[in-house]
Amino acid sequence: MALYMEWQAVLCRPEHRLPGVDAAQMQGFLRYLASVSHLQDVHYLWRPFLRDPNDDMVLECAVASGARFIVTHHLKDFQRTQELGVQALSPGRFLQLLEHAP
Repeated sequence: MALYMEWQAVLCRPEHRLPGVDAAQMQGFLRYLASVSHLQDVHYLWRPFLRDPNDDMVLECAVASGARFIVTHHLKDFQRTQELGVQALSPGRFLQLLEHAP
């Protein structure tokens, strides 16, 4: 829930919205995201682990859910994720992987 609330706070900032997307459309997207998501229990905290302590919850959720990737523009903030079996990728690199996936 904390990660969803973080996304909501960031994505609703005018400077992060795509051109032509208004606040109501962004709220609609966030409601959709919530509808296809599940609440992930995190039973172990890996804190402090990353450079920015505010990013630790992203890694903890990824580890707890068995995610293979964290997709981010801030790769330098997620340099140690492979130690826990999670690879940090840029959005472009992630899309390339999807494009070539079987």
